[in-house]
Amino acid sequence: MGKVMSMLARKANRFNVENRAHRVLERDKPVPAPKYESNIQDMQRALELDPQLVEKLNKKDQALDDRLKNVYVTSEDRFIDYASQRADPSKPLPLSRKTPQDFEYGYREPTRVAAGCCTLRQAMQFITDHQSDSSLWTKQRIAADYKLKEDVVELLMCTYQTGDKKNVYSHKLVGN
Repeated sequence: MGKVMSMLARKANRFNVENRAHRVLERDKPVPAPKYESNIQDMQRALELDPQLVEKLNKKDQALDDRLKNVYVTSEDRFIDYASQRADPSKPLPLSRKTPQDFEYGYREPTRVAAGCCTLRQAMQFITDHQSDSSLWTKQRIAADYKLKEDVVELLMCTYQTGDKKNVYSHKLVGN
């Protein structure tokens, strides 16, 4: 119901708006804003004190104008360079604005690998080597070369394979 009423009110407000605007613009003198009772009393008191106040306000005072021309403003503001204060010499700005290159696997690889651990690059390498020649790259040799446990290498070989797309879709769905 509220939407219907607001639509009707909007249509009523916009009805014949152009003609009403032209009528207001064609008037010779605009309608002055209403004066409050307190403002009227203040004006009456000021006119009682000085009956020629309106003439004085509308007339240019030459003496006042001359004094205003002699007024000069001098500024003694000191501009503080905040940028130089923020620059910390112990934290120099970067010299190169180039964006760093992305890493091959999406993260920075460690330079030192602890015993019993391997990086993603190493894991991809020994899985690929085992798939290409499993007689040369046995689980025992991989475990010895990379200092891993044999059962961990066996789990990695069973779980992960590289470049074998047909294995992704070979599983059977439940219920088929």
